[in-house]
Amino acid sequence: MTDPKNFRIKSFGCQMNVYDGERMAELLAAKGMKQAADGEDADLVVLNTCHIREKAAEKAYSDIGRLKREDGSRPMVALAGCVAQAEGEVAQQRSKAIDIVVGPQAYHRLPELVGEAASGKRPVDTDMPAISKFDAMPARTRVGPSAFLTVAEGCDKFCTYCVVPYTRGAEISRPWSDIVAEAQSLTERGAREITLLGQNVSAWRGEDEKGREGGLELLIRRLARIDGLERIRYTTSHPADMDEGLIAAHGEVEKLMPYLHLPVQAGSDRILKAMNRHHTAESYLKLIERFRAARPDLAISGDFIVGFPGETDAEFEETLAIVDAVGYASAYSFKYSPRPGTPAAEMEDQVSTHVMDERLQRLQARLAEHSLAFNRSKIGQIFPILIDRRGKKPGQMIGKSPWLQSVFVESDAAIGDMVEVTIEQALPNSLGGRLREMVDA
Repeated sequence: MTDPKNFRIKSFGCQMNVYDGERMAELLAAKGMKQAADGEDADLVVLNTCHIREKAAEKAYSDIGRLKREDGSRPMVALAGCVAQAEGEVAQQRSKAIDIVVGPQAYHRLPELVGEAASGKRPVDTDMPAISKFDAMPARTRVGPSAFLTVAEGCDKFCTYCVVPYTRGAEISRPWSDIVAEAQSLTERGAREITLLGQNVSAWRGEDEKGREGGLELLIRRLARIDGLERIRYTTSHPADMDEGLIAAHGEVEKLMPYLHLPVQAGSDRILKAMNRHHTAESYLKLIERFRAARPDLAISGDFIVGFPGETDAEFEETLAIVDAVGYASAYSFKYSPRPGTPAAEMEDQVSTHVMDERLQRLQARLAEHSLAFNRSKIGQIFPILIDRRGKKPGQMIGKSPWLQSVFVESDAAIGDMVEVTIEQALPNSLGGRLREMVDA
């Protein structure tokens, strides 16, 4: 197999994978490789995988089978991400088309592994070193108006359904100085909005330049002082790690957007305990109340799992009750998927697929009602949106509201502009607005 000249990266799953995919692209570009154009065959295909649910893993393997070309040849294939970490050499036994297996804590070695594969080897690297991989990364090059910035990796919560502690490792916080420097660099390269990422981002801890120890709130307040950075977001958080300082920041830091993604997973205390979630339905609701007291217009987003082992009809009704109590602006909801090696996969009383299907439909319908109601509450309001892409219609641009909704507007603004709009239409997943004026140049 010859040295690849161009590449394509396909990322599945969470925002962390999107960020990792961007960083892998920059690593390969730094070695002289080019990203394959649309419709062009790539010499190297990197599948950056998710292992949270079975379907996500199976989709990656299905994609590998479709990479074979009409002439019988195929590109070099690198399996990256959490499936790679979980399965290691087994992945290559399952598919002979996989040339490289590289885990999410080792992808800084991807160019080296590509070289090994070109010489005929089938390298596997799923090492999980305590030393940050970020030291080996080149400077960020591909920066849009909204950028991701990983500040923490791993998770120590060990929810019984989740593979993240096994595929991403223990919680590690990136150093303060590294984060601030990268945020400054991203802003200088055109980012106006930065989303801080971590499997459990609210667990970040560090010391500032004066040696003061603090959590995510301290970091957010420092990043808010960066000239040119207009918006700050963070995801994903755990209810057990939301402190008073972070709550206060939502009411005091103007650049911190009024949006909070705070997964609850279920509304039944018995199910939450079986999940090892470290919170109750009541403690979660009281936490939401404290956030809303600090920032009344806060949009709440959440995650839900239906059909966790042993979940009864009555316990599912408790999940619907918490949906109504919170009034989520948006949410992600899934059927429980048993992941090998997790405690929940060995639990008795696994819920049947048809019951999970029915519950998921009911939950998603209820969530959609609240999401549409939240969107409708914005009709008539005036606020700035950050233009991040073009719409499908001529002259149409799309930007993000402070509450993370996509807003369609007729405008000649450029990508990266901040424009003020009046909201005239609310759809299930977006808003329609009329341009008022540019917020700034």
